[in-house]
Amino acid sequence: MREADTVTKTGRGRRGRRVLVIGGGIAGLAAAHRLLAGSERGGPVHVTVLEADERLGGKLRTGEIAGARVDLGAESMLARRPEAVGLAREVGLGDRLQPPSTATASIWTRGALRPMPKGHVMGVPGTAEALEGVLSDEGLRRIRRDDHLPPTHLGEDTAVGRYVAARLGREVVDRLVEPLLGGVYAGDADLISMRSAVPQLFEEAGRHVSLTEAVRAIQERAAANQQTGPVFMGIEGGIGTLPGAVADAVRAKGGEILLGERATSLTTRDAVWRLGTESGRVFEADQVIVALPARAAASLLRTASPMASQELRRIEYASMALITMAFRKAEADLPEGSGFLVPPVDGHTIKAATFASRKWGWIAEQNPDLMVVRTSVGRYGDEKDLAREDNDLVDLSRQDLREATGLDAAPVAAHVTRWKDGLPQYPVGHAARVERIREHIAAVPGLAVCGAAYDGVGIPACIAGAYAAVDLLGGDTAALDELKADPVQSMHGGAGE
Repeated sequence: MREADTVTKTGRGRRGRRVLVIGGGIAGLAAAHRLLAGSERGGPVHVTVLEADERLGGKLRTGEIAGARVDLGAESMLARRPEAVGLAREVGLGDRLQPPSTATASIWTRGALRPMPKGHVMGVPGTAEALEGVLSDEGLRRIRRDDHLPPTHLGEDTAVGRYVAARLGREVVDRLVEPLLGGVYAGDADLISMRSAVPQLFEEAGRHVSLTEAVRAIQERAAANQQTGPVFMGIEGGIGTLPGAVADAVRAKGGEILLGERATSLTTRDAVWRLGTESGRVFEADQVIVALPARAAASLLRTASPMASQELRRIEYASMALITMAFRKAEADLPEGSGFLVPPVDGHTIKAATFASRKWGWIAEQNPDLMVVRTSVGRYGDEKDLAREDNDLVDLSRQDLREATGLDAAPVAAHVTRWKDGLPQYPVGHAARVERIREHIAAVPGLAVCGAAYDGVGIPACIAGAYAAVDLLGGDTAALDELKADPVQSMHGGAGE
């Protein structure tokens, strides 16, 4: 086939920038939407989104169980940042935004379900009293020693678990910090970067001798800001409906979205980008946004930016599985609240359980006679259970649910969703690595990157990173500067259980 037959010039025959967005997850779709929204105010922009899969949305996905529509990936988004709820409203989902019906959760620790304590930042308390009932008396006494310890050097970065254990004792990490961080990253608290995962705490810890004093400073500032409204928000029909709504808006604004087009090569010459796909097609454009997971981005950028590619290859991922089960409500006498977290130190299989029908009113309304429950399995460094068959994961989840809650009924339906390499890990030094990646990318005109591997795994973080990437292509660094100054990833966590 002649080259003339295979080359697709996006926006051919029309004036304006031609931009390729590689990756149809929420970051790529948000980037495409911002590009086209910007073109309404400035010059024309012709946008083509390429997605390797036959489905858009990445880790945002809906499905059905026993006739009820549910999320099979992320189920909520941080609402005290404007990015995610703002995009949802822009694409027509404003009237479907819903807060959780209940925000009361528990932690299954030391043989019992105990109320999730308040007065902490990602499990790090402002006072020992905040963790009464969760920690042992010895664990509480260890926290009180924090005010009398000499300063602990933070350096450029440090691991959350190790730093907290040094200041407050191991029990705080094992019983609270670990399950909370695991819910966001499916990671290991002793490896996760404090600077990247809990930036507010990292900054305050550098200003105070006592870690509990740093937490109290964060709490005082939050109280002074008097933030109101729900911390998290869902969408009627599922968070997984957001990508489709954004895609519809992109198409309505003239954007093109192509599924089943896996990018395999990316080169630039004479200010023109050429992208080859597995199907044999070649696309030409003036600018490119790579919105792919780190490993796929590394492979694609090996020629265009070899140094960025090398850094991206070093980003590791955790795999996990979500087990969604539907029980007859009459047979599912569950404790109050939206679910519970599980500290890995107790040796159970599941890492969390969500009583989805109780947490989200829209699920309960679909079938009032059903109780939908989600459990999660797998975390970085502990993925052995993911080799089991689906039925085994359902059985193991039921065993843990029985032990934790007394639920002994058989589900009327069950579905296992596996997320292979689903969550990027943010080890110590992650922020510096991202800075190096962006420096290498900035040296290549017309190229930008975004996605969960950079600024946070939550939906608002992915969207904020996408907006910054779009603005960088236009020579505007303000959005990236703001993202660095006020990181989206926060004490409230992100897309996990």
